Amino acid sequence: MYLINEVSRKVDLSQKRIREYEKEGFIRPEREANTNNRLYSDFEVSQIQRINFLIHERGFTLACLRNLMVLAPCWNIFACVDKTSCAAYEEPHKPCWRTRQRRETLCPGPCQRCAVFLNRDYTAGRVLEPAGNQPMAAEE
Repeated sequence: MYLINEVSRKVDLSQKRIREYEKEGFIRPEREANTNNRLYSDFEVSQIQRINFLIHERGFTLACLRNLMVLAPCWNIFACVDKTSCAAYEEPHKPCWRTRQRRETLCPGPCQRCAVFLNRDYTAGRVLEPAGNQPMAAEE
């Protein structure tokens, strides 16, 4: 387990940015009982790296990333190398944490600390819906 300063150096992000990812609901590190310090496992570190990649390399906004967590299969979001061997891959239209309730998946971390699970209550909007839920005007 790592403290936030170690994770910050490991992933080359500020502590503030890591806490921001937590506040936004993309990670949930454990807390040390006596000090309440955040404790990160390798699982959280890999999630932080992937979220940072999706935001800064692929151009996702936080809102778009939240939609992605609800709409896309986990193996696609987290670039699973061995996806075809995973039960979550066999059921792409079900959230991985639901599949994991019945069958083992290849995810190395606990569902309760995964970005997909943490965003499970988010209601994804229709991706191609016009702003304001108004129908688009017909072209003249």
